[in-house]
Amino acid sequence: MVLRNRFMRSATHDGTAHESGMVTEKSLSIYRALGEGDIGLIVSGYAFISTSGQALKKQYGAHTNEMIASIKRMVEAVHSKGGKIALQIVHAGANSPYLADRGIMCLAPSRVESIGFAHREVTAGEIEAVIRDFGAAAARAREAGFDSVQLHGAHGYLLSQFLSPLTNKRADVWGGSLENRCRFHIEVIKEVRLQAGHDFPLLIKLGIMDDEAGGTTLAEGIAAAEAMVKAGVDGIEVSAGIGGDFFRRTIGKECVPGREEPFFHERTLALKRRVSVPVALVGGIRSLQMAQRTIDTGKADIVSMSRPFIREPGLVKRWAAGDKRPAQCITCNQCHRLLWTTDVLGNYCWQESHPRV
Repeated sequence: MVLRNRFMRSATHDGTAHESGMVTEKSLSIYRALGEGDIGLIVSGYAFISTSGQALKKQYGAHTNEMIASIKRMVEAVHSKGGKIALQIVHAGANSPYLADRGIMCLAPSRVESIGFAHREVTAGEIEAVIRDFGAAAARAREAGFDSVQLHGAHGYLLSQFLSPLTNKRADVWGGSLENRCRFHIEVIKEVRLQAGHDFPLLIKLGIMDDEAGGTTLAEGIAAAEAMVKAGVDGIEVSAGIGGDFFRRTIGKECVPGREEPFFHERTLALKRRVSVPVALVGGIRSLQMAQRTIDTGKADIVSMSRPFIREPGLVKRWAAGDKRPAQCITCNQCHRLLWTTDVLGNYCWQESHPRV
């Protein structure tokens, strides 16, 4: 997969899907704007692979063949503008407000008291079924015309839960040693390859370490990433795993141009030294200068951003045209607050009257 530049739009839940998981006209307006922005690769908001893995309402679905025509509209919206797009696929595991609100028991690697939502330990048979669901969703992405698929292996969703000793207390082949804890990832990767093909670009957003004592260490995360690359992953976007420090350092932190501090640059650099596939750095980048420095210093191969593209989907095109002012996003986090309180991204950040609080 050849990209026109090294910018990536990081997967962002936008809350615009129909209750069924279908893409809506509002969804398409977002992706058309992103497609017009000359971003190298656009990663979609996460799509659930099965009804047992939906995280939020108005989330995209890739769980049935009926969804293929729906998500294909998203592809067409981006391809019509000359862009490339990957579908991010996810199983929420025990991290599902959507299921919890409906009184549905979430699936988890283990029963862990610290998990706030009602959940139960997934059986070996159910694990195999979820693995097949990942493969089927990836195959649907390919059939719909996506240029790539990205596994969501970060932020405390099911893949994160299997990798972390904080949430994986199993004593069978799916838990215990690092090899066993990342077995689920390896089997998912193999199944995606089986169902979607070995020539279909496969990416992963990886919570490379936990920000909580007793969780996955950076050394473990890098070793797991190496195993995933060996199994068939083509690119890795480094993000956070499990632990409250993630939100303190990301959602709650200002990104001031001139004083930018990318959230995961040390982790990304450590991983890049160990793997041969492209590595993407996400979080905290707001200026072209920082983006260029990230590439020039070898910290990453791809610069990934989310909130700047909510505020300004044409940011990359503006920079390419010579207007090198920093992103207009001021990291006020109104997009995050409004999304979680209304579950719908309104026009508050697509208009000139951007709230400054």
